[in-house]
Amino acid sequence: MMTRPARHPVAGYTLIELMCALTLAATLVGISIPATRTTVDEIRAAAAARDMAARIGLARLDAVRRSSAFAYRFVPDGTDYRFTAHVDGNGNGLRTIEIASGVDQTVAPAEALRDKYPGVRFGLRSGLPDLDGGRGSEEGVRIGSSRILTVSPDGSATSGSLYVRGSRSQYAVRVLGATGRTRVFRYDTGLNRWQAR
Repeated sequence: MMTRPARHPVAGYTLIELMCALTLAATLVGISIPATRTTVDEIRAAAAARDMAARIGLARLDAVRRSSAFAYRFVPDGTDYRFTAHVDGNGNGLRTIEIASGVDQTVAPAEALRDKYPGVRFGLRSGLPDLDGGRGSEEGVRIGSSRILTVSPDGSATSGSLYVRGSRSQYAVRVLGATGRTRVFRYDTGLNRWQAR
């Protein structure tokens, strides 16, 4: 008498189990993409603000080393700004007319924050207060009407603030005139206030 071999159930997944797994995976991807975008935006805006603060700090050192003023000139470019680095060529400070004529030398080509940090630009997000508690202006470069941030050989600088924004994040670089030092701030939307970083 012949016996039939015992049948073993086939290992695998049912269609319903596969559909549940795919639905769960799609949901997790859908949740993680916005969180990833927010994180990348935050990282880029923070890096851009720290980059500007570091540039100003290096400009301060360069001005002391050269014994001549060093400056960043900010020129409007649509809703953003481009900036160039200049050094005083005749010892009387940096002036727009002397930059244009070449007396005050341009030492670096024009660039914008978005060149290095996509999605980041100068500006204050609508509805947020500035560092002094004012509202209404979305202007990102607040360093005087000439928009030239100058660092002198004695270490002092043009005082003011540079507001750096991403699509969701907001930073500010405050320049202290008497010392030429910088401080970086981040606007915390949960606490509705600026915090030093």
